[in-house]
Amino acid sequence: MSIILGIDPGSLKTGFGIIDTQGRQPRYVTSGVIRLPTGELPARLKIIFDGITQIIGEYQPDEFAIEHVFMAKSAGSALKLGQARGAAIVAAVHADLPVAEYEARKVKQAVVGNGGATKEQVQHMVKALLALPGTPQEDAADALAVALCHSHSRGMMASTDAGRYRRGRIVK
Repeated sequence: MSIILGIDPGSLKTGFGIIDTQGRQPRYVTSGVIRLPTGELPARLKIIFDGITQIIGEYQPDEFAIEHVFMAKSAGSALKLGQARGAAIVAAVHADLPVAEYEARKVKQAVVGNGGATKEQVQHMVKALLALPGTPQEDAADALAVALCHSHSRGMMASTDAGRYRRGRIVK
């Protein structure tokens, strides 16, 4: 199978999680949070791009999955979140990784079984599904959930012989 980098984008904190899907059970590789300073947005976007680029260089993932922006507290917050997503996506595309995007409800449905699950429920299930010794930080857990959702979605596509998404197109 492959190594999947999942991203939970944010303009103040961007979570990342990497799983290895070789074998029957997804295996935890690493996770964490890129913490961004307050200040000008362009400088924070560069930190996201550089951070994701460094993670890609170190762990050599085969696939990249990121959460869709679905709502924000304000239009300004939504724009900043969209730009943070863009910086992360550009880092993935720059590394020639295929990009998959998932709505938060789909991620929660795939991991918890409930599209309206709480952050705590997501953390609990990520811990259980990856047999982690402790509870991952909230943003890291969300990123691992995105990676698990992608793994599950890919598995469903393969099992239904629907093909797979690769570099912007479906291939069989």
